[in-house]
Amino acid sequence: MATYLDFEKKIKTIQDEIEMAVIRGDTAARDILEVELEKEVRSVYSNMSDYQKLQLARHPDRPYALDYIQMLLTDSYEIYGDRHFGDDKAIVCFIGKIDGNSVLVIGEEKGRGTKTKVMRNFGMPNPEGYRKALRAAKFAEKFDIPILMLVDTAGAYPGIGAEERGQSEAIAKNLQEFANIKVPTISIIIGEGGSGGALAIGVADRLAMMQYSIFSVISPEGCAAILWNDPTKIESATKAMKITPNDLKNFGLIDDIILEPTKGAHRDKDFAAQSIKKYFLDNLQQIRNDKNFLEKRFQKLMSYGAFS
Repeated sequence: MATYLDFEKKIKTIQDEIEMAVIRGDTAARDILEVELEKEVRSVYSNMSDYQKLQLARHPDRPYALDYIQMLLTDSYEIYGDRHFGDDKAIVCFIGKIDGNSVLVIGEEKGRGTKTKVMRNFGMPNPEGYRKALRAAKFAEKFDIPILMLVDTAGAYPGIGAEERGQSEAIAKNLQEFANIKVPTISIIIGEGGSGGALAIGVADRLAMMQYSIFSVISPEGCAAILWNDPTKIESATKAMKITPNDLKNFGLIDDIILEPTKGAHRDKDFAAQSIKKYFLDNLQQIRNDKNFLEKRFQKLMSYGAFS
């Protein structure tokens, strides 16, 4: 059953009325309501606030990394463990093929349902997750396999155990190593891109965001708590932080925005998956044709940030 957000209530009402008209066999009413629905959809999704976009990025029905991996990869094989401590279920690594091209996909997975969410630690990786991602990336580099990264996390796990096992060092190591990986790398933020948890698999030749995703240095709730000592000021924080794709593209912090279905990736998962696939294949070819892609990656990273 589809989940509707607060600002989608009128859309749900019209959708329910259409279903009732179909049951009654009232084609005239159905046609009128479908026109009304189309107008309402256009009105709602063309005038969304930053906070509403945040809600869409966190939508419970939104496709997660494993959903995309299942739709995109053939002949897939999962890689487990960091060879140091254990296997972190919040990060998944798969080798497979996309349209005949060998690829390593690294994704952050939130999980669905209480048991799976707990197993996946709600998509918040521990240091062993980042070390697993780096181990898989080094394997891909050895065999000249390009890397696709799917970012979707509220942030790295902030627990005592994670800090004891070197959370900040693991993230810093990934930033350094992914900057120098000698194969094409493409990173896409598919939902939430939170803080260092996102950056650890966000250093790439191309960094793109899905249309209704966010990328932030801290969660809006955390920002509101620090700045105003009031977590309820989340809407003000979201607007002030400039965390939506359009803002970040204007600042030069991301390369591209991948369009989603009008009502979000969760309403048409196949469309969203095909959009990711097309973006990956198009950019993979461009990077492979460029002999100086490593130097360009370095220059791009060095250009982040400005001061006067």
